[in-house]
Amino acid sequence: MTDHHIDTTAETHVPAGRFAPSPSGRMHLGNIFTALISWLSARKSGGKWILRIEDLDPQRSKTEYARQIEDDLDWLGLDWDEGGTENKGPAAPYMQSQRDDFYAEALERIRSLGITYPCRCTRADIMATQAPHESDGRIIYSGTCRPAERPPFPAADTNAVGAVRLYVPGDEITFTDGVFGRQCVALDRHCGDFVIRRADGAWAYQLAVVVDDALMGVTEVVRGCDLLLSAAQQLYIYSLLGYPAPAYYHLPLICNSRGQRLSKRDEAMSMAELRRRFTAEEIIGKLASIARITNDCGPCSAKSLIEIFDWSAIPRQHSVVIDQNIFEG
Repeated sequence: MTDHHIDTTAETHVPAGRFAPSPSGRMHLGNIFTALISWLSARKSGGKWILRIEDLDPQRSKTEYARQIEDDLDWLGLDWDEGGTENKGPAAPYMQSQRDDFYAEALERIRSLGITYPCRCTRADIMATQAPHESDGRIIYSGTCRPAERPPFPAADTNAVGAVRLYVPGDEITFTDGVFGRQCVALDRHCGDFVIRRADGAWAYQLAVVVDDALMGVTEVVRGCDLLLSAAQQLYIYSLLGYPAPAYYHLPLICNSRGQRLSKRDEAMSMAELRRRFTAEEIIGKLASIARITNDCGPCSAKSLIEIFDWSAIPRQHSVVIDQNIFEG
């Protein structure tokens, strides 16, 4: 098995971070935690911060939610240099629903390598082939629809029914995450061949995020550690398309007092409720305490944290349980 180490130091003179929320509801504290850390890292390096709206799912995404996200970020003092619903900036559009042409071009480039094939398997089909312990909750594709021969595969009919699935080799992908350190992932064992375009024609997250980050000049990706495995999948796509890879920083997930990961269904930690109960400075101060940027949870502005922000302070753990006492004010 070959070990491919991928240098995730982006080749650019202008550092750029990004926040890429899905407009499927009101943001919660975990979303704001990610936004704040990403914003601080970009500002500390003198770089720009991009707001990309990831509205690939037309059934769940709404423009009013996107505008609500912008209003919440503005209220918190987290300004962006490019993007948003106004699509301001040289890499426009910044809403994924308007970027079909970019994804289609990338798909054709990957198809030309002979490493994609149509797949008719449903989620239920894939789940039925796995033992409960095999993927620790992840779906690992067993290769049911993969052609019998080794790649390059024969050119597939672009109108074939089913999803477009990407072949992954047995090589290991290694990279260094800015929080969790060296990572080594064998894609064939950890996820198997994965979908880059769904059967319904929608673009898969793994392809879209690579194309967008590359074309928008993103040099660092800050997000929750639930997407740590996705970094290896995305780095594989970066290598296929010949794009320079960004640096990755995966943050601990914010959990409620019961140890459950926050979701948009947690109304108590939604921005609607938080804005009703606290000032922007109070929320920023509490998040700074959770991130261990400050020693107390007193009110402060986002701008006041830029000078003292340090990645070494961020907890190197997969989850952080909220101290309920600091949110009882």
